[in-house]
Amino acid sequence: MNPTASTPSTTPPPTHTLDIQGLRITLPGTARPVLDGVDLTVAPGETVALVGESGSGKSITSRSALRLLPPGAVVEGSVKVGGEDVLTMTDDRLRGLRAGGAAMVFQDPRAAVNPLRRIGDFLTESVTLTKAMTRSQATERAGELLQAVGLDGSVLRKYPGQVSGGMLQRVVIAAALMGDPALLLADEPTTALDVTSQAEVIALLAGLRARFGTGLLFVTHDLDLAAAISDRVYVMYAGRIAESGPAEALFAAPRHPYTAALLASTPRMDGPRGRLAAIAGQPPDLRRALHGCAFAARCPLATEVCDQKVPLPAAAPGRPGHLAACHHSDRLEGSAVDAR
Repeated sequence: MNPTASTPSTTPPPTHTLDIQGLRITLPGTARPVLDGVDLTVAPGETVALVGESGSGKSITSRSALRLLPPGAVVEGSVKVGGEDVLTMTDDRLRGLRAGGAAMVFQDPRAAVNPLRRIGDFLTESVTLTKAMTRSQATERAGELLQAVGLDGSVLRKYPGQVSGGMLQRVVIAAALMGDPALLLADEPTTALDVTSQAEVIALLAGLRARFGTGLLFVTHDLDLAAAISDRVYVMYAGRIAESGPAEALFAAPRHPYTAALLASTPRMDGPRGRLAAIAGQPPDLRRALHGCAFAARCPLATEVCDQKVPLPAAAPGRPGHLAACHHSDRLEGSAVDAR
């Protein structure tokens, strides 16, 4: 036997469609990172929600999976899609990833399309330009995906201005699936839609995930939406992950005061009458450095240690997959910020 002969690779396939580890992003003119040590994973066929207030870092986290970063960004850590680090990919490999391996559904569907081109051209352009499909194959695939999102083939001949916002968001979702991606990134995909269309898009994304086995990272500030669609949830605050865990456990028994406060401030039809609870204060300014817990200035449980020491993620008792970065997680239940 020739000892130099090649042998089949024994490297196991990646267990996560998306694997972000220690992601730290600093932008020019800021005193602290916009993302500070973010760890996040999405498994094949899993829906993960990333929630938090505006400005917490949700969108830049999701866009890092496609290396869609602001000019001048200084990046540390790793962002692996399908086992490959997006941050160190060549430009050719990155174009291939964006054309097929991962895709994003943006917040405003009308900003994602050219109003002067037919929807059929929009759907087929990326896969034909990369020569992944012929024109006829791409048109056939586009028709199949339009049916999958509840539309018919006549939409191919229409212009974006001839369909409703809800229909156009379905078109954008179909476009994201054209390259059969293993990872779908949805950045506030229902914000620009009415309540009925929101529910339809949520149900659609859940059905498509089950049908195609796609890993889904769903970015939202709406906790009820996150609870409805996700298997696991990450709660982000000031560029850090405050809490993460299975959706049901996290919403039933939050272990971080920020998560509890978000839940308490969510309006509900069956909730008590009167003024809604609100989180006092403002998120920390990017022009000021943080020396302890980012939420300390707004937290009713904060003590001196919170101002001085950054809390590390710790598991809840008996729940190893439920992590919270809080010095006082054990004091949360039964306190004034308890959302249950």
